[in-house]
Amino acid sequence: MNAGLASGDTRRSIPASAREWRWALPDGHEIRRIAIDPPAGVRPRGSILFMPGRADFYEKYLESLVEWANAGWHVSAADWRGQGASGRMTANPIVGHIADFSIWIADLGALWADWVRTTPGPHVLAGHSMGGHLVLRGVAEGAASPDAVVLSAPMLGFVTAIPQFVQHVYGKLMCLIGNPERMAWESSEKPGSASDERMTLLTHDLERYSDELWWRAARPELDIGPASWRWVERAAASIESLRAPGVLEAVVPPVLLLAARRDALVSWPAIERAAERLPRGELVAWGPEARHELLREADPVRRQVMAAITSFLDRAVPARAG
Repeated sequence: MNAGLASGDTRRSIPASAREWRWALPDGHEIRRIAIDPPAGVRPRGSILFMPGRADFYEKYLESLVEWANAGWHVSAADWRGQGASGRMTANPIVGHIADFSIWIADLGALWADWVRTTPGPHVLAGHSMGGHLVLRGVAEGAASPDAVVLSAPMLGFVTAIPQFVQHVYGKLMCLIGNPERMAWESSEKPGSASDERMTLLTHDLERYSDELWWRAARPELDIGPASWRWVERAAASIESLRAPGVLEAVVPPVLLLAARRDALVSWPAIERAAERLPRGELVAWGPEARHELLREADPVRRQVMAAITSFLDRAVPARAG
């Protein structure tokens, strides 16, 4: 990448200088990775590892990855095991499934160790939605030790009619009365939401929403649908683990939390409570102008999101002199 690329040039194309490859986890399961280096002549800032959300793939975030690279960051991303183009965990390739979230935490630890070894510091770990949840849990449990953390709409609670105190029990029950690997809902991103309403859960920007559909058509292996009931049950258990006293209070690095107060997928109050518990937590929130996918929102919001990340990183991991 000899010159910075405009974001509009990257949303539906992999930068020519980017490297995509498959990388084997300790148990042999291969996940897909991408790396984008800063343009020649740009002052280096360090490295960012970005982890996408449930049913996500890193192509959805190329616009942001390239912007960070143009700003001097060595940028990397990966698809979680069983997500994107990192294989599937059930015979039905549409089901998003995992036996336990601890598998993903172990995967993150292995990826983190390899990534830190091969990239310059300071090292920033970022994640969206489920990826944000796993990033925060991974840091809390010592699987990763970043210099700073950025969380976009982290999955720290669900927006659902089922009360929080029975969500885990309800998930267990649904796993007991049927195949835990079956779909927990029919379509879209949450129970009761029709496919044609999906965009209204994610972003106000039709073109950026369409980018995801374009990539699913161009690379059919990326297509994935609802989660399994085991995923639902294990997600509830993992969220409960972060609510335990002392867990978030022990997180050392500075953490930026970005949230939409009217997010229809993840709980805004849960994000707000987490920010209050984190010793070095910072919270930036938006109102009705923002939906769940803050990094893929319409330009007025997205510019604010990227500016908030830049401001946070300039303070948390300042550029080195010289």
